[in-house]
Amino acid sequence: MKKLFLILVATVFAVGSLAQSAVKPIFYAISFPNAAHHEAEIVMTLSQTPASALVFRMSRSSAGRYATHEFGKNIYNVKATDVDGNALDLKQIEGDVYELTEHPETVKISYTLFADWTDGTYACIDPSHAHLNFPAVFIWTVGQESRPIKVEFDDLDTYGWKVATQLPHVGDNIYSAPNLQYLFDSPTELSNFKETSWPVVNTDGKTEKINLVAHSDDSQETIDNFGKMVQKVVLEEKAVYGELPSYDYGEYTFLDDVYPTNSGDGMEHRNSTCIVETDKQIAGNEIWELSTFAHEYFHSWNVKRIRPKSLEPFDFTHANMSNELWFAEGFTQYYGELALERAGFHSVDDYTHTLSGLINSILTSPGAAKFPETQASRYAVYADNGVSIDPVNTTNMYLTYYYYGGATAVALDLRLRSEFNLTLDDYMKAVWLALGKVQKPYTIPDLQKILGKLTNPKFANDFFARYIYGIEKNNYTALLDKAGLILRKRAPGKAWAGSIGYNSGRMHSGNANIGDTPGLALQMSTLAGSPIYKAGLDAGDIIMKADGKDITDAKSFNDVVASKNIGDKIVVDYKNRTGNHQTTITLEESPYVEVVTYEKAGKSLSADQQTFRANWLSSKIK
Repeated sequence: MKKLFLILVATVFAVGSLAQSAVKPIFYAISFPNAAHHEAEIVMTLSQTPASALVFRMSRSSAGRYATHEFGKNIYNVKATDVDGNALDLKQIEGDVYELTEHPETVKISYTLFADWTDGTYACIDPSHAHLNFPAVFIWTVGQESRPIKVEFDDLDTYGWKVATQLPHVGDNIYSAPNLQYLFDSPTELSNFKETSWPVVNTDGKTEKINLVAHSDDSQETIDNFGKMVQKVVLEEKAVYGELPSYDYGEYTFLDDVYPTNSGDGMEHRNSTCIVETDKQIAGNEIWELSTFAHEYFHSWNVKRIRPKSLEPFDFTHANMSNELWFAEGFTQYYGELALERAGFHSVDDYTHTLSGLINSILTSPGAAKFPETQASRYAVYADNGVSIDPVNTTNMYLTYYYYGGATAVALDLRLRSEFNLTLDDYMKAVWLALGKVQKPYTIPDLQKILGKLTNPKFANDFFARYIYGIEKNNYTALLDKAGLILRKRAPGKAWAGSIGYNSGRMHSGNANIGDTPGLALQMSTLAGSPIYKAGLDAGDIIMKADGKDITDAKSFNDVVASKNIGDKIVVDYKNRTGNHQTTITLEESPYVEVVTYEKAGKSLSADQQTFRANWLSSKIK
């Protein structure tokens, strides 16, 4: 199946190829008679069935997400019939798995789908749209994943909807996919959206069409102008690799859904991306939205074609674990923001805030001090919006691979520039040519080998041993100085007690909800190594007094700390389920840092620093 998928997705599928196939497509019909209450009716028709028992299931995970999401919970009225409507004995053998032991040559599976969550993982149905991520929508037949598929969208005229998808249109309201992997990598928006498109002539002379589809409360003029901004990002990222991917059917589509009740998200796909924002509209929020666009579009190279072997092919039956997310997501995080800087949407001072966030995360996170990037990547099966309700200690044992890898990308870029007269762009292009363009799934040793060829094996071996497999950190102070940037303490000389997770007035720790209570209730783990952690305070404790003053919320506690000096001691009265207690917090200087320009710090740039910065942050479009 893996080999078949790689061959199929590397080919532009002609409409006629399905007709010539001896295997009839699996056919889905989806209608929306009760959209006002977030329901769809779905019928799957499976012909040419094998003689053995049939097993049907809903997915538990979705491409681009690495944790489980249990999509089976949102389907009901599941039935099986023959082509004449006669009931078949369908048994539910697990929560999301159904079995049909005896059946005719053609079987129909029908069910109701409830969908009311607009993001990149789930689905949402209401009279304004059907926002469809297909792993959350379609039941599928185990063992039939390689068969071609057709999908019919009904009731479009009823709601005034159009169809936006990377799937090819093959007639009426019917769209096709070569197999289940491709279908499930093809998000689809049904709505009265607005759109704009533009051509990009690729390096090979072929024209790729880029589409922006927006389901939002915006004018066509806003969408057209925003499209021009997105085009700049597309070209900057094209410049990194030297070319666009060759998109299936010659098109790439941004699916943008903007509404305040959405759940903000971005989800990359092979020839499209699903972007969900929580703004009222695009107008006035263009720069904010561009950050998601830039990140997700970079994925059309890095992760959708430069593909970790651990995720190839994607398994929809469980969480998909990978050692490589620091590269797939973290390096993409770096380039998404860098593209906005190079395209002129951010100033250098804006970009220093981005650098500050990345570098703070890797230098001050207890997780980064204890565990390497590979472990942070593996933890995605729990951290990537997985299904859980109990508290976890991520504050002290995990750093997201987005920031971990992003900070590492900063260091590698600056080291390549200063030590080898190369850039991270050169490295990404080398990875693209060796792996992504030829559709060869990679492992970490593959990435290390390519870096060794670009620089030398000793540098690559050392870098991966210390910073990828190990927990050492690069010298960001020296590296940033080459670009006329200063890494310094964010709050020098000021007292700090530590970061606290709280919920003033109401506390929930574990499964115990003690209701309204005075004081400052700590609701999350305190930061390991911080003064408040050393004093023994943690989730479940309620701070009543500090330095003799009543504490009612975070502000009143922080006011006490702000009135003190580094080294001062604060006596804290607190309570928990074991009774009333007292402890002492010894205040320290905050470990957090910030990046500022030489200019902002009142220093003068040298000519070498000016050149280094310009080569790094200026536009690469020629």
